[in-house]
Amino acid sequence: MGRTLKKRIVVALGGNAILRSNERGTVEEQLRNVRETCGRLASMLTQWYQVVITHGNGPQVGNILIQNEAGKDKVPAMPLDVCGAESQGLIGYMIQRSLRDELFRLGKTRTVASVVTQVIVDDNDQAFHRPTKPVGPFYDKGYADEQMRTKGEHWVEQQGKGWRKVVPSPEPLEIVETEAILSLINSGIIVVASGGGGIPVIRKKDGGLDGVEAVIDKDLAAQRLARDIEADILLILTDVESVMLRFGQPDQAVLRDVSAVEVRRYQEEGHFPDGSMGPKVEAALRFVESGGDAGIITSLSSAHEALKGKIGTRIME
Repeated sequence: MGRTLKKRIVVALGGNAILRSNERGTVEEQLRNVRETCGRLASMLTQWYQVVITHGNGPQVGNILIQNEAGKDKVPAMPLDVCGAESQGLIGYMIQRSLRDELFRLGKTRTVASVVTQVIVDDNDQAFHRPTKPVGPFYDKGYADEQMRTKGEHWVEQQGKGWRKVVPSPEPLEIVETEAILSLINSGIIVVASGGGGIPVIRKKDGGLDGVEAVIDKDLAAQRLARDIEADILLILTDVESVMLRFGQPDQAVLRDVSAVEVRRYQEEGHFPDGSMGPKVEAALRFVESGGDAGIITSLSSAHEALKGKIGTRIME
């Protein structure tokens, strides 16, 4: 999949690139974080001709759901797929504006465009029978019981915090807007796509699409996007410099350049928990196993050096 000139890269931004844990989520806070992120990315991206950026959206969708609840007596609440689309628009706007400005500051004129992205899922996916993905704020037991009784929703209790709605997290099968994304990147445009894992949709018998109440894992959606556009590199940016074996133990060890076969073995040994590094490692593995040149996992601050092979975890065939 290598190209003779510059390669095609998908950059998957972690949550801290947009909103940090101690912040309320004001537009000023989010823009400040996005500008800082784009400042770090800009010099790196000038060296890559074809770039697609994807991102998380959990806190933003959570805030939209709170707004839905608070305003439901005045305006109709929107379903989860529409909330996902809203978050793609607001985050995409912040990224495309901030990244364009940072590139301009470096003397580079590049267009940045956001694509509201739908992702096909299978309505027979077993995830629809076992909802696991928490969304929205915490409520008391009475409210959760009412929602389960009247709407058939699934809610779970988190000790000390209250009750929270959970929705399915199905496998991403296909990026609907692949051709549009390819057209843009082939024109030299930096694209923001598949934010928050994309908007989950199912394909109906008549060929139409229906949005569904679900959340796709953003890292698995990033690898689906990278595969569908035939990217060379999937760069997953998180809050640590490298993937670790035996993380947190006295004999923890850094993974640097490693084969997909080795990482699968480590995965089977239980080194990468589902709640932290697991989805990122799985995404990088799937990408490489499907023909990608490399899946790289590192921190935002180390991204440039990681692409040069000097730092971070690089998974290859």
